[in-house]
Amino acid sequence: MVRINLKGVATVRSKGRVYCYAWRGGPRLRGEPGSPEFIASYNEAVEQRRTLDKNRFRFVVTDYKASRDYKKLADSTRDQWSKWLDRIADHFGELRIAQFDRPEKIRPVIRRWRNQWADTPRTADYALQVLSRVLAHAVELGRIVGNPCEGIKHLYNNDRSEIIWTDSDLAHIKRSCSAEIANAIDLASHTGLRLGDLIRVAWSHVGDEAIVLTTGKSRHRCEAIIPLYGALRDVLARIPKRATTILTSSRNRPWTADGFGSSFNKAKIDAGMSERDLHFNDLRGTAATKLYIADFSMREIAETLAWEEESVEKIIRRYVGRSAAIKARIKKLQAKE
Repeated sequence: MVRINLKGVATVRSKGRVYCYAWRGGPRLRGEPGSPEFIASYNEAVEQRRTLDKNRFRFVVTDYKASRDYKKLADSTRDQWSKWLDRIADHFGELRIAQFDRPEKIRPVIRRWRNQWADTPRTADYALQVLSRVLAHAVELGRIVGNPCEGIKHLYNNDRSEIIWTDSDLAHIKRSCSAEIANAIDLASHTGLRLGDLIRVAWSHVGDEAIVLTTGKSRHRCEAIIPLYGALRDVLARIPKRATTILTSSRNRPWTADGFGSSFNKAKIDAGMSERDLHFNDLRGTAATKLYIADFSMREIAETLAWEEESVEKIIRRYVGRSAAIKARIKKLQAKE
């Protein structure tokens, strides 16, 4: 085969195969190296890069492919995402970036695109996940104010109430994440608060006996009342007071949902956990187990987390060891005696 050296071509080896890209972070090239198809795809990529309109959404997709976040993904994840990024660029590429700043207009367009795979809900949600990450990148670039994918419900109905972060999971991610992310993980795993409430809970919400605040999901009609048990007091004592909110970014400012989401995803990637099916809100299940071991009744846990008692019982049966459950019951009996 004729060997032709094309300027800037990057090669990646994965599972015994070699993949070629137009440049580091650039699009994957088609065909065998040196073939007419390979050269044509290289020329197409270079021309597209040269004439890229920075006001079109294709620019955001290309810029994300060149970002450090994308390069940190595992090879297998990057291989899957590359296909979806190409589909996203083909479908949305010619739209102006500003159009994504009008959620009421763009969300129906996003839903119609996602619904192409409605027969396979997990695939449809995967497509939405990749698009959402690209849009989060647009937010980071300052090109749009918010991510319009937020608020679009997933098609795959997956009850995650039985999924928790184990102690080993928490220890693993905290070995490489920032102190700010570690503080958020600790507070979430001890309070069971949803992310939206967690990033706005302030020091003024902390009373002598409990953290009390209205919940966003109830449109502030309901209150979360989280007793200050020993382990939670220890967590609060470790967090420095840098702002009115308990949690802050590295700039000592309150988190935004998008800012925290991006930083938490980076932390999972850095910890090699990007492919684990663990979401930040799954820390609510972790909180349920901690509350149980701290002698909360099933009903008290359900009321604190705003769950059904049945969901709490499933978590306890699945994740709380028999010895821990027995010890908790012994403590209750001794207290009564």
